[in-house]
Amino acid sequence: MFNEPLISRALAQTADWQKVDDILGRKPAVSDDVRRYGFPRSDLTVTLDGVTIKPSLALGGWVAFKPAHGGAMAMGDLVLLETEVRPVMAKLMGGGLEITAVHNHLLRANPATFYMHVSGHGDPVKLASVIHDALATSKTPLTVAASGPAPAVELDTAQLDQIIGVKGQNNGGVQAFAVPRFDPVTEGGMQIAPAGPMGVAQAINFQPTGGGKAAITGDFVLTADEVNPVAKALLENGIEVTAVHSHMLDEQPRLFFLHFWANDDALRLAKGLRTALDKTASIKSKQK
Repeated sequence: MFNEPLISRALAQTADWQKVDDILGRKPAVSDDVRRYGFPRSDLTVTLDGVTIKPSLALGGWVAFKPAHGGAMAMGDLVLLETEVRPVMAKLMGGGLEITAVHNHLLRANPATFYMHVSGHGDPVKLASVIHDALATSKTPLTVAASGPAPAVELDTAQLDQIIGVKGQNNGGVQAFAVPRFDPVTEGGMQIAPAGPMGVAQAINFQPTGGGKAAITGDFVLTADEVNPVAKALLENGIEVTAVHSHMLDEQPRLFFLHFWANDDALRLAKGLRTALDKTASIKSKQK
């Protein structure tokens, strides 16, 4: 038996994370022992139903590293144009990373975007080099432009926080929520935690579209028996289901990711999302 948190901390201290930062050209968001690097598609202008989508609403590619035996576990979700899928995949697989899913998250978006979920294990510096070289075959920005404060989210965010049941964050002008599940998620015998940074929390995003309205998208993380109750709850509340699929290959419990879209009164949509969340084994924070 071994103490996984102690081992993770020890591995985190020995890895050359500065070199990883340098290779990827950015600093990570650090949560516990997870380092998450964002690769937003700020180069793209994507519209859907008349809404120009902010990168933080639905175009925020990312890769997260978690210390593990043998180096690190890497997981990520890359946002790509159709023409970029093949060259990025070839570079990733050639460098020893696995492709765990390729699919849409949205419908009717112009231009269409695809989402490539990736996984790897080993030396984090080598993993970072492969990821960098793969992204270099696309037009994903590999340098970080200077940015000012995030624009205000012109919605009643206090009410949204109360309805959703967790405290949201202003992520580039988008009110973003991460709602973890009760049950721990493991892959390859290792717990994937913290859930939000590793992509296994329910993700809900609100982008203001004026007059108290918001475009919403994100994904529910569901067990098989939750998929249809959640889909039904969303549809009954005017929220479109845009995709249902897997993101990983051998996680336990088996999970399905249900993506959604709507553009309507933000508080009404939040209540519909809360109804759907109540069909899941999710943590509802006491924060109000």
